[in-house]
Parts: sequence; C-alpha cells; structure tokens
Amino acid sequence: MNKSIITVACALIAPVAFAQTSTTTTERTTTAPVATTTTESTTYETGTVSTYTPGKTIVVKSEREGPVSFALGTAARVVNGAGKIVTAPLRPGQKVRVYYTGTGDTRVVEHVQVED
Repeated sequence: MNKSIITVACALIAPVAFAQTSTTTTERTTTAPVATTTTESTTYETGTVSTYTPGKTIVVKSEREGPVSFALGTAARVVNGAGKIVTAPLRPGQKVRVYYTGTGDTRVVEHVQVED
C-alpha cells in the first residue's frame, strides 16, 4: 500500500514538475532624433575698395555689379594672400576679394583677402 501511495503521488507531481513555463520578452526600440542643419553658402565678390570703415562697412566697386556694400561683423578679418592677418586699414583703390554670407542688404563679411 505504501508503494501505491508513493507511485500515485509521483504520478500527480510529475506533470507539475515538468510543466513548461512561459516567458514574455518585450523589445523596446528607440530612434534618435534626426538632426537638421542649415547651411549658408559663402560667396565672394572681387573688386577695388571704394570706402572702408573698420568694424562697420566696406564698399567695393565690383567688376560685375558696380558698388557693393557689405557689413563687417565682429568676426570679420582682413588677410593677405598667404592668410596672415593684415593690421593696416584698407585704402581706396586696393584690390580685394570679399568673402560673405547673405544677399542684398544682409551681406555680412566673413573675411577680406587683400590681393595686392
């Protein structure tokens, strides 16, 4: 009788012991925000200096458009052909290449290259 009870108990416990457990896997995907950039192209104008007010404006007599006025920002610099900073003020008649961004009344100088 004892043997029968043990056999019945094992028979009842065996399905529970070998029962398969279920697991749930949750997958989380994230996406990084898309970065947008706006680029302003730098253009240049070649000509001779008409007027120059350090830190404010430069007017260049352009070979294509006639007199063109540019605003000199605080970061604007005057360099020579080798890229070295020129400390002397620009003179009327001096040949320059003005690199700038913007159009029309919003032309802002990035740098002026003296071509003499």
